[in-house]
Amino acid sequence: MKRTNTFAVRPLSEDGERLLRDLLDASAALWNEVNYQRLMRYNDEDGFEGDVWGVDTGHLEGTYKGVLGASTAQQVIRKNSEAWRGFFRLKEQYHDASNTSVTDHPEPPGFRGNENDGRQLKTVIRNTSYTVEWGDRSRLEILVGSELKDRYDHTGRLRLEVAGEPNWPDYEKQGRLDLWYDETDDTFRASQPVTVSDEARATPLADETAALDIGANNLVACTTTTGEQYLYEGRDLFARFRETTQEIARLQAKLEAGRDSSERIRRLYRKRTRRRDHAQAALCRDVIERLYAEGVNTVHVGDLTDVLETHWSVEANAKTHNFWAFRKFVDRLACTAEEYGISVEARSEAWTSQECPQCGSTERTTRHQETLTCPCGFEGHADLTASKTFLEQQTEQEVRPMARPVRFEWDDHDWSGKSHPHDSPKEVRTDRSTIETDGKVASGETA
Repeated sequence: MKRTNTFAVRPLSEDGERLLRDLLDASAALWNEVNYQRLMRYNDEDGFEGDVWGVDTGHLEGTYKGVLGASTAQQVIRKNSEAWRGFFRLKEQYHDASNTSVTDHPEPPGFRGNENDGRQLKTVIRNTSYTVEWGDRSRLEILVGSELKDRYDHTGRLRLEVAGEPNWPDYEKQGRLDLWYDETDDTFRASQPVTVSDEARATPLADETAALDIGANNLVACTTTTGEQYLYEGRDLFARFRETTQEIARLQAKLEAGRDSSERIRRLYRKRTRRRDHAQAALCRDVIERLYAEGVNTVHVGDLTDVLETHWSVEANAKTHNFWAFRKFVDRLACTAEEYGISVEARSEAWTSQECPQCGSTERTTRHQETLTCPCGFEGHADLTASKTFLEQQTEQEVRPMARPVRFEWDDHDWSGKSHPHDSPKEVRTDRSTIETDGKVASGETA
């Protein structure tokens, strides 16, 4: 059974942080060089002969192994190869008329920034080139190249302290480690794939189910078979996204003829994407941790394909695809859920947002902003009602929410619980003590 441990790491000194940053930056530079060589061959540019697999990766590995270590240089090149194979698979599916799973034209793998604007600090470490120890002095140790050791007068592997406790501490084997710098959160993070026995779990899950209604004004409305309901609001996030988009358009209109971008425009694009991705990742973790505490082992997510085809609009498309990046969100949700042994299944949610839960009508109901009403007398929150109806469709049993719905709003760092509308909106906060823990961190001392 494949699972993932995700955790934050911290260098033990300023020199250790600089060394780590140099390692991640060199990994991004190697990725870019390999990717450039392959992209030029893919585009049949002059001077680049052969196909994308004709790149002299051995030469590039030799160039970077002094900084990264040979094994890490190999893994960076291998991961780029996997990205290109994934691109070709998607391209083949896109051109297959009988395959409707890929609707957007796939693009070749992208670059990880550049030297002038700053690279995306990210690397991948082979499973035999790192060790993790959990306990009172939780720590991660990774292999580094001899050039970096000489530069910083460092011996042995680089030691980093680990924040938090793993969901899967007892595993049969570990996979290669992803290590990156989260610029938005100013934190180094690691993701460790592990193989555990089929019987292993962090704690036993109950046989509960949840359904998520994905929207734009409210990003996620969730109902569980335990009777809990959660609502994650998105108006403020989308307003900021739209403001940045309008500023990008204003700057593009002022560009000289023949130019299609500028450093300021690229910086705004990066800022807009980082802000969205940070909120998206935090939402996935927040909702999955809450569902895990509820004993949920299956999450049904509404597939918006049918909904968008029936109720398409320019604003809905902008919110769902450009702003919220629906498919990317579902992928991130599934990856986060995998850490907790929770499965995520996409199902059609067509008409759930118009269906009256009392009489079952979809033609007589009226939606005004967040309220759904029906002549039969029903009146309720449209998105929460949709998630409840969606859950009942999947479980084929009636669900009666028992607790007052909890609303969450984004404060640029966390999804904070908001009070009921009749209360002061900033005074009452959801008790997060049952779902968050800093866990144990390693001491700066050596063992």
